[in-house]
Amino acid sequence: MTRVEIEYCVPCGMLNRAQDVSRALLEQFGEGLDEVALVTGEKGAFVVRADDEVVFDKAEDEYDVDAIVRAVRPYVGATP
Repeated sequence: MTRVEIEYCVPCGMLNRAQDVSRALLEQFGEGLDEVALVTGEKGAFVVRADDEVVFDKAEDEYDVDAIVRAVRPYVGATP
């Protein structure tokens, strides 16, 4: 099963984005995910990891919930 970790910057107010991504992943993959964890961070962090592999990093990628869901898809074995 797949574990997804969403690290978000607390001081930056990124909780809403983390919740939006979490909700989208759970709606899309449901029981295909073992866990979706929200992990507090700082210094502008907003990083999504699937099975410990970075699939999204705000420092490098443009925020797009649908793109993040697509990036996680290969880790849950879902078909396009």
